[in-house]
Amino acid sequence: GGEEGEVKRNREARFRQLVDRCKSDLKDQGYDLEGVSVHRYLNLRYEGTDTAIFTESKGGEGEETDFWEDYAEAFSGHYKREFGFDLSRDIIVDDYRVRCVVPGAALPPQAAVPDLGHPPASCRVAKKRSYFEDGWHDVDVWDMDLLKPGHRVKGPAIVVQSISTVVVEVGCLARITSDGDIEIDIPRSKGVEDAAKEEKEDKELQADPVMLSIFGHRFMGIAESMGKTLARTSVSVNIKERLDFSCALFDSGGGLVANAPHIPVHLGAMQSAVAFQIEHWATRGGMKEGDVFVSNHPQLAGGSHLPDITVITPVFQGDQIVFFVASRGHHSDIGGIAPGSMPPASTTLVEEGAQIIGCKLVDNGVFQEKAITDLLMAPASLPNNFGTRNLRDNLSDLRAQVAANTMGIRLVKELIGEYDLRTVLGYMRYIQKTAESSVRTMLKQVAKEKGSVLTATDYMDDGTPINLRIEIDEATGNATFDFEGTGPQVLGNHNAPPSVTYSAVIYSLRCLVGSDIPLNQGCLAPISFKIPKNSLLHPSSEAAVVGGNVLTSQRLCDVVLKAFDACAASQGCMNNLTFGDDTFGYYETIAGGHGAGPTWSGKHGVHTHMTNTRITDPEILERRYPVMLHTFEVRKGSGGRGKNPGGDGLTRVIEPLTPLTMSILSERRSRAPYGLNGGEQGKSGLNLIERAGMDGLCVNIGGKKTTNLNIGDKLIIHTPGGGGWGVPSEGGPGDGEEANRKRKAFIPVGNGSLAAFAEAQFTT
Repeated sequence: GGEEGEVKRNREARFRQLVDRCKSDLKDQGYDLEGVSVHRYLNLRYEGTDTAIFTESKGGEGEETDFWEDYAEAFSGHYKREFGFDLSRDIIVDDYRVRCVVPGAALPPQAAVPDLGHPPASCRVAKKRSYFEDGWHDVDVWDMDLLKPGHRVKGPAIVVQSISTVVVEVGCLARITSDGDIEIDIPRSKGVEDAAKEEKEDKELQADPVMLSIFGHRFMGIAESMGKTLARTSVSVNIKERLDFSCALFDSGGGLVANAPHIPVHLGAMQSAVAFQIEHWATRGGMKEGDVFVSNHPQLAGGSHLPDITVITPVFQGDQIVFFVASRGHHSDIGGIAPGSMPPASTTLVEEGAQIIGCKLVDNGVFQEKAITDLLMAPASLPNNFGTRNLRDNLSDLRAQVAANTMGIRLVKELIGEYDLRTVLGYMRYIQKTAESSVRTMLKQVAKEKGSVLTATDYMDDGTPINLRIEIDEATGNATFDFEGTGPQVLGNHNAPPSVTYSAVIYSLRCLVGSDIPLNQGCLAPISFKIPKNSLLHPSSEAAVVGGNVLTSQRLCDVVLKAFDACAASQGCMNNLTFGDDTFGYYETIAGGHGAGPTWSGKHGVHTHMTNTRITDPEILERRYPVMLHTFEVRKGSGGRGKNPGGDGLTRVIEPLTPLTMSILSERRSRAPYGLNGGEQGKSGLNLIERAGMDGLCVNIGGKKTTNLNIGDKLIIHTPGGGGWGVPSEGGPGDGEEANRKRKAFIPVGNGSLAAFAEAQFTT
């Protein structure tokens, strides 16, 4: 509707004041105000959101325009393009902005030059074989300094100068202007290329190695761009600062195509989540363009644990779903019996927070705020339970996840438009087959060198065994991962749904492959699983599982890598710390020691295997939360001795500045990380509370505990070290100059390190 007169007059008065100031500043700087153009902006956001967008008025200076016809419509359109949905909310004006622009002198018209045609051979410096979109070409390399205005260079060609290289694509024509610039004409149609495609229409697409690499990076680039969008538009510390999220691209059946190097434990589980939503909505009206789906249930909907909420969006080409994009983010609180939604004492799933099996987060382009709010607050209806304590952050981060998916859809459609659907889908399948072939080759080699049957067993701190027997078919490269003999479901929360086991196996296999391959569904194609029902790794739908994702997943990696005799145990834990009160919840994971291997020493103080997050910066932690960080340092000597020693864990000491409820969920407190091939075990972790005013009294709170911290108390967490590899030398602890050299020289083969992630996300 229209706008109240008083509001409009106030707005116009503010703008006039800013315009007068702006023009006065220009006049003081000696500019003539004749012809000055005025641009007026409002910084707008929807009520209850944190993302504001500068929106320009369509009217000129002095024109009074209706708010809804002018700013609001432009803002709503921009918001929907950016985030993929609209909100039925009031629009808030955060601030005003005016820009006055003095017109500059017009550029003189470009002088006409005679057409000199093709350059003479004297301007050519080389002839090189180069790859272009339609294949290999022998191309001329021209020296820009020798070309004259009027010369024309037909593509494919390369033009070089001292500071740059210009590639002239096939079918394009480059001309040298009178100013010495290069002007390139790009044809509107592909002509011969289209004819070639039509000729091959019914033939199978032949994979080109170069194009295979290009598509692999393009697919991964889509997931990385989604991650950038999610980090930029989210508000919570968990997602924005700690980067506890994953983004990925999936095929129309839910199989993983490509992921950015985010959180390994999410990846195998996310494809289970996508596949479940496809099946779930097939009998509920199907999926249509403009819909976005959300879930988090670990046992029923392919989740990892309840705080990890997955947002899934189908990608349509016409009326056909051709891909899915999905983002999974760890929300710092979704309800449950303890702040942070990681309760150490939970024994049933309902105690761990809100459960979402399948819900439309966006329905026909409209964000369903009431529906998702009702689900997030639902645990409050249960005795001694709570709904989410961070609803505002939850909603903001869910909108950010939708925005990330919208970015992914835009890039997928650009890729299809650049090539065609048949080519994109064909190379998607080839990329999955490449990963499958690499894993099969690795398994055949392992069977040849170490035998076709591999076994390993490790134990959780409560004594529950994880037993693995791997049977490899040396002829085909198929393998069965049989977890028969694993302990039963526990009356605790370190039960792990099958999707977590898939994640641990796909990650471990990717680490074992020596070549640089994408991590996708193809890695699991040669693998079959036997996981006994009602066991630790296949619990019932009511079982508590919040610790399985962050504890048991780590032990699973140790077991798989132990079976392959690949490396000693790493810290085997994520050291999950949560604290808060009735108004907020905070969550972090704390790094530890990395296990050593045959050619490297373990890293000190790193997140290992299934986690790949940052820890919150001390300044951010202390500014946003009522705590003081006293100590954060390497726990020297906690790595296991060996020819190649294990990495050291960390020590972290936190003091509350107001009474808080604290929960620690950790492992490797009673069973230390083992060494291999004569290497010694790393030190186990230790969780302590130093009580204020009690002469330094320290209390061991064990591996899994919720307790109250008072002002002046100190929480002290010592994380485990990694196991050593090989018999230690006689002369010392096995951590001397040679060990440090190996530690520095070790570069992981995989693309999942935090350093690689940071570089890929924020330095491109």
